Amino acid sequence: MPKVKTNSSAKKRFKVTGTGEITFQKAFKRHILTKKSKKRKRAMSKKGMVSAPNKDFVLRLLRLKG
Repeated sequence: MPKVKTNSSAKKRFKVTGTGEITFQKAFKRHILTKKSKKRKRAMSKKGMVSAPNKDFVLRLLRLKG
């Protein structure tokens, strides 16, 4: 029986914390930063948490749930 592969794009984008939460890096922080407010850039630099409706799907991509 072949091994089931983890989704390669998902393992690069998501990280599971010790408490079981799934974090990701927020988008729109790479370039064209001059027109964005300091408050907006500061909020984007923090980690994002995957919401409850999407959590099962991301866990399945990471092969952490059957």
